[in-house]
Amino acid sequence: MNTKIVKIQSKGAPFSAEEEDAFRLAGEILKSGGLVAFPTETVYGLGGDGLNKESVRKIYAAKGRPQDNPLIIHISHLKDIALIVKDCPKAARRAAESFWPGPLTMILPKTDMVPYEVTGGLDTVAVRFPSHPVARKLIECGGGYVAAPSANLSGRPSPTTAKYVVEDMNGRVDMIVDGGDGDIGLESTIVDMTVSPPRILRPGFITKEMLEQALGEVDIDETIIKPDSGQAPKAPGMKYRHYAPRGELTIVEGPSQDVIAYMNEAAAADRASGEKTGIIGTSHFLASYCADVVKCVGNREEEETIARNLFTVLREFDDDGVTRIYSESFDSQGLGQAIMNRLLKAAGHKVIKL
Repeated sequence: MNTKIVKIQSKGAPFSAEEEDAFRLAGEILKSGGLVAFPTETVYGLGGDGLNKESVRKIYAAKGRPQDNPLIIHISHLKDIALIVKDCPKAARRAAESFWPGPLTMILPKTDMVPYEVTGGLDTVAVRFPSHPVARKLIECGGGYVAAPSANLSGRPSPTTAKYVVEDMNGRVDMIVDGGDGDIGLESTIVDMTVSPPRILRPGFITKEMLEQALGEVDIDETIIKPDSGQAPKAPGMKYRHYAPRGELTIVEGPSQDVIAYMNEAAAADRASGEKTGIIGTSHFLASYCADVVKCVGNREEEETIARNLFTVLREFDDDGVTRIYSESFDSQGLGQAIMNRLLKAAGHKVIKL
């Protein structure tokens, strides 16, 4: 398959004539059952027609994704939810008023319009209304209902730049829309609105504390910070190992000086045995680390910088050929919970506690 790569430089309407042509072509591809990778405010998505079961099957094939791992349907107008959602409870309406458009996905009862290929065989559908202007324009041009997981091979770190979309998806999809780097860097928060109180199934930029301010009591699924269960996943990212670099990743948790000492000693031992070593650190401690490759993931006082950089840092270790990686751990509150969730998945829950 020849993949067409187009660049959208405008940050929103008005788009240039060339960009409008690119959107029209992308829309035609989606409406005809093809696949288009595109930017969102979180990570790049791999889009297909969410109401076309054949298009949805192509998404799973392109990613190598297990077919019981549900997809998210993205909409470009709030009113469009009526076609795919059977019932929208009061809590979901409040959440939409507070956080849509934005990085929030809600699990709701599906209508018969949504094929089971999208939902992993469940009677619920994951719905998101993104805020990214390029994403919204593309969804509208593509018919209004775009099923899209992250635009990476299954299990790999999600791409926040078009470079890594091309690396994974060139030759597998019809078009890649390069809209620049993502702003948030972690996938959307997923909340199950079919239960009371609502339950977070995947943490993200919209934190538990933010949701509680809008909705009152909010639960959190215990598997978010525990190893995978054997249950069928209700939302993307719940069951399978995700976000993994090619090198073996270990998270080290404990007092800062102990963590620094352990990671430096482990990296030295690995290097002596022929491994190429890497350390993921935050800005305050970065100068204390010693490995073949040391990367700054961000500033602990500004957790959004860590969220924005995490997946790119994991990808860069692959670019550098690193085979053994050690990372600092992060808080399990606020945005740190989402960061730690992704790191645990990437490490296969391999954690050293000091």
